[in-house]
Amino acid sequence: MKNTRTFTMIKPDAVLNNYTGPIIEHIEKAGFKIIAMKLKNLSIEQAKQFYKIHEEKPFFNDLIQYITSGPIIAAILEKDNAVEDFRTLIGSTNPAEADEGTIRRLYAKSIDANAIHGSDSNENAEIESNFHFSQEEII
Repeated sequence: MKNTRTFTMIKPDAVLNNYTGPIIEHIEKAGFKIIAMKLKNLSIEQAKQFYKIHEEKPFFNDLIQYITSGPIIAAILEKDNAVEDFRTLIGSTNPAEADEGTIRRLYAKSIDANAIHGSDSNENAEIESNFHFSQEEII
């Protein structure tokens, strides 16, 4: 199978709790290659654009407040079957329901502060990657 890429974002709660190193180690041990990575703060406008798909949902404003509450680490990862394998690696959105050993089970505090984002499709992985990275930033 050809290598595929996915996008991830280590969220503010994980960055602020110093979980970035262990999370990145977890990702690399699972066989993902980091193609691009950067630490950044999202503005409210950037966050609204990134999460536009959720703008009509009742949790939208809380999501925007949360994701802009501190720095995030955006990254593009590469591996065979990247999107599906990464979703398995991070676990359920609700860490209480996540499988043992998954990133969210290990590092998330709640369904809202769930430590990490992972693209849910190849199409969204490309859109999200292009949102955070220019072509010059990608290996």
